[in-house]
Amino acid sequence: MATAATERQTPLSTQEFEQAIRDKGRLYHIHHPYHRAMYEGSATREQIQGWVANRFYYQVNIPLKDAAILANCADAQVRKHWVQRILDHDGYGEDEGGIEAWLRLGEAVGLSRGELLSQEHVLPGVRFAVDAYVNFARRSHWRDAAVSSLTELFAPAIHQSRLDSWPGHYPWIGEEGYQYFRKRLSEARRDVEHGLRIALETCTTRAEQDRALNILQFKLDILWTMLDAMAMAYELQRPPYHTVTDQRVYHRGLG
Repeated sequence: MATAATERQTPLSTQEFEQAIRDKGRLYHIHHPYHRAMYEGSATREQIQGWVANRFYYQVNIPLKDAAILANCADAQVRKHWVQRILDHDGYGEDEGGIEAWLRLGEAVGLSRGELLSQEHVLPGVRFAVDAYVNFARRSHWRDAAVSSLTELFAPAIHQSRLDSWPGHYPWIGEEGYQYFRKRLSEARRDVEHGLRIALETCTTRAEQDRALNILQFKLDILWTMLDAMAMAYELQRPPYHTVTDQRVYHRGLG
């Protein structure tokens, strides 16, 4: 009879491993109360603007994360596919890119481009979480960093929820702001196909599979923690230093 220790060493089948990855979706930040409020229509203008401004810091760091994966990867075939993620966000040719689309989302919710680019609204908790993600990608084996991106597996649902609910709940948001979400519906599905293939083909031992699932949880922790910081600031009205000043005295990065 197999012991628990023996079972723990037995690799999951490809189907079991993929299901374990997909099961992590129950912890995706779409279930955070802050996100639920946004797609249920109960978020305030300040909460929407706060989310857009803080999430912009994540958006501008995605290409840096992906560049770190490329820098650490000796597999030309992987690099050939992965580089598309940088182009998607930075833009190329006639494609304006996701960062520009997010700036237009900011304008659509009433924020200026200058406000977003200055990062003046970025909460310390959000900055720390995003910086931890980028630093993880820089220090880690490229496969580990690639696996961390698999939260994209759950992203199409969250983009679709905004497209379905926001226009009705928040008519004050300009139509031009929704292009980012529309664009990411197809891009995220393409990226997931490649990232999932990497995970399933290269994580073949139980130890590798368990590590991949733990890394995916790390990324879920980052996304949830970002929303925790926003909830404190914009729902509970307890931004950092609220007991001593009403000014945004947060640092804007030390790089």
